[in-house]
Amino acid sequence: MRPVLIGLCGGSGSGKSTVTEQLYANTGSERCTVIRQDNYYKDQSHLSFEDRQKTNYDHPFAFDNDLFIEHLKLLREGKSVDMPEYDFSVHNRKKETIRLEPKDIILIEGILLFSEPRILELLDMRIFVDTDSDVRILRRIKRDMKERARSLDSVIDQYMATVRPAHLQFVEPSKRYADIIVPEGGYNKVALDLIQTKVDHILNSRKK
Repeated sequence: MRPVLIGLCGGSGSGKSTVTEQLYANTGSERCTVIRQDNYYKDQSHLSFEDRQKTNYDHPFAFDNDLFIEHLKLLREGKSVDMPEYDFSVHNRKKETIRLEPKDIILIEGILLFSEPRILELLDMRIFVDTDSDVRILRRIKRDMKERARSLDSVIDQYMATVRPAHLQFVEPSKRYADIIVPEGGYNKVALDLIQTKVDHILNSRKK
């Protein structure tokens, strides 16, 4: 049987990583793998650091979706891929890659999954993590300052200039394509339990 592809979408700071990590932990690494759209930002080695800083990382054009979709199709066919790594402190891809092996369940996480028709066609289940904007910006500030070496002013400036407009233009409208909407930023235990029950049902049906 081919792998089951589950897409997890939502705005930056919505909690989709929390949902993804919980599903991965509960399902187990032997039967589940994770691929993230953030790893597929375009290579920008031809640009200076100053120019890379000007890129709108919340717009669909920032992603190498051709490579991303190629890798999704390969995983779906049961083949391994070498997923790029991205260094957010320098706004560019690393030289290293991460080897991903196909598993029964493939969790696909990203802010713009549902705004790309070619990705939507590949997904067997679509989950949208929905969180209020004030919570999302606070989470983004905390994450970017701690994990991506950003200043408070730069995070706020980026949010107002690109993140919020892109969310309203691309992310929020794509919610209508979801099969399941998880409110409260990934901390809705009832929703998570229901999703896990569905995943377990898929896995159990493959044992027969």
